[in-house]
Amino acid sequence: MKLRAVVFDVDGTLAETERDGHRVAWNRAFELIGLPDRWDEELYGRLLWVTGGRERLRFYFEVFRPELRADDRLIQKAHDLKNREFLAMLTAGIIQPRPGVRRLVGELLDRGIAVGVATTGSREWVGLLLEAILGPDLARGLGVVVAGEDVTRKKPDPEAYRLALYRLGLQAGEAVAVEDSQNGVEAAAAAGLPCLAVPGFYTLFAREDFGRADLAVDSLGESEQPVRVLYNPHKIAVDGLVTAEVLTCLQQAAVGGRR
Repeated sequence: MKLRAVVFDVDGTLAETERDGHRVAWNRAFELIGLPDRWDEELYGRLLWVTGGRERLRFYFEVFRPELRADDRLIQKAHDLKNREFLAMLTAGIIQPRPGVRRLVGELLDRGIAVGVATTGSREWVGLLLEAILGPDLARGLGVVVAGEDVTRKKPDPEAYRLALYRLGLQAGEAVAVEDSQNGVEAAAAAGLPCLAVPGFYTLFAREDFGRADLAVDSLGESEQPVRVLYNPHKIAVDGLVTAEVLTCLQQAAVGGRR
């Protein structure tokens, strides 16, 4: 079975958007509303176990600020302000891609391998983020973008990946997922996709379990910043960079191991 597509998660996978983007934007939203709440790096890392921005904020209010009796209007107002501040950060070029992202996406497209996105993030900012991280040309080359509004269940549920496969017209074994979190890896595995894990700041700090991944590395790699292999159950050769060839070997090893 040939590798026909690679489907990327966005937050934490393509860029450190959680720590350097969303967290900062949430704090700015709280400030604009007049709330004293501020999420430091440690607290935000704990909150990331709740997927989806509105869901995360609702959980925070219920657990840490029950006296607020936060209703849907407050949650929506804060979420809208957060998205506005996050978009401003993207426009200002503050958020940069993780090492190797543009290199790998360009290589995949050059080889005729479709590139897609499956995220629980809001479509309001996902498109602009992809353009900011990848550049306009690579962003236009994406075959499918599944955002949070397209699904009813968030990761670790596999709905986002199943929808991406459906829109690509592919079977699970013909694609590889690239994720940064345990929730994401579990979503990909539940959808039947082989998965490359690229843990980021928060998922490395939390020591999340990537045992269901087919390969885990600390980045996609650049010539001056080679990857460090963290987990390699299929003994795939990774010579400093995650390339289209590495992903093809991953896909072949994972699919072959299921027979």
